[in-house]
Amino acid sequence: MEERGIEINTETISLDKFLKWSGMVETGGQAKVLIQEGLVKVNGIVEKKRSRLLKPGDVVEYDSIRLKVV
Repeated sequence: MEERGIEINTETISLDKFLKWSGMVETGGQAKVLIQEGLVKVNGIVEKKRSRLLKPGDVVEYDSIRLKVV
């Protein structure tokens, strides 16, 4: 699985906003569903909180996509 870096403009970003910002999903509603269904991992662990704050160095995975917050 290839890892790609996604730069954020703030110190932290919520998981649902990051999914939108990175282009993994088109809407916040899509992000909410993926997270609630346990399909998104943060640093290798399933994350079910949309409000989970991500910081540089965190890795988000969904399906075969792996993105690193930079």
